[in-house]
Amino acid sequence: MAPKTKKNTLKFVIDCTAPVDDKVLDVASFEKYLQDRIKIGNKTNVLAQNGVVITRDRTKLVIAFPSDLGFAKRQLKYLSKRYLKKQQLRDYLRVVAASKNTYEMRYFAISGNDEDEEEE
Repeated sequence: MAPKTKKNTLKFVIDCTAPVDDKVLDVASFEKYLQDRIKIGNKTNVLAQNGVVITRDRTKLVIAFPSDLGFAKRQLKYLSKRYLKKQQLRDYLRVVAASKNTYEMRYFAISGNDEDEEEE
């Protein structure tokens, strides 16, 4: 009997709902940025050769890859933050882990009431 060689696929999701609804972030350019910059084995542009697939929804990016690849979720957060910095959105948006395999882009909670209270 031959051993099964079925590879488990892991998925990471980057949810960009809030900035996309406000037309602040373009998911297509963010997907292109990730495809150009994700490194596997210290090399870029080797996603297809290693079975990594990036799919785009209207507000979400799903990165699927074989479980034996050793892909780090932390790299997605790093690249997301770099993309926000490049687009000059880093001061307004943050990348938060919403669940075990999901990152979410949220606005910083800025309250204007604090300034009024300090003056009085």
